[in-house]
Amino acid sequence: MNAQHSKPTRRDALDNRERILAVAREALAEAGGVSLTAIAKKAGVGIGTLYRHFPNRESLIIELYRHDIQHLIDLAPALAESHPPLQALRQWFDEVARYGRLKYGVAEVIHAATDRGLDDEYYEPFLGAIAVLLDAGAAEGTLKDGLDPEDVLLQLSVLWRIDPARGGDVRAARILDLIVDGLRRPRSGPAA
Repeated sequence: MNAQHSKPTRRDALDNRERILAVAREALAEAGGVSLTAIAKKAGVGIGTLYRHFPNRESLIIELYRHDIQHLIDLAPALAESHPPLQALRQWFDEVARYGRLKYGVAEVIHAATDRGLDDEYYEPFLGAIAVLLDAGAAEGTLKDGLDPEDVLLQLSVLWRIDPARGGDVRAARILDLIVDGLRRPRSGPAA
């Protein structure tokens, strides 16, 4: 057997890593306590392959966190450029809710790794992403002026407390409707 064929190619290794992350995201969102063995099996890789990429459960969770948070940070300006402000804000909030399903089961690991957010390199960029969306809505006149991105983040943090197994998607949608309604600029109606 040729030694070149016995080792996975760099592309194979990258594909395995991406498949592990995709399966882990879904599995952890369904049940935070899912085993690494179950994740490896569902991803179609051996447990050794999983451990080569992620030496422990925490490293896998933190990589998912970093990937998902960076996706959200990058998504905000793209949505702001391509959609009306309220639509962009709501689509972004829906993505945050999807991330909340993952965080529900693994929040303690993420909080420990980021010192409960105090030592999180993504905190300020995440606030900046919120600000992009709020500023676009305020400039258009559909959102209130002077909204604080950190206040909005605190409101959104309720999303990672919603149990996905107990109607999480429906409850998240209702909560996001309430948040968006609270951010809207009141419409001036006819004088009474």
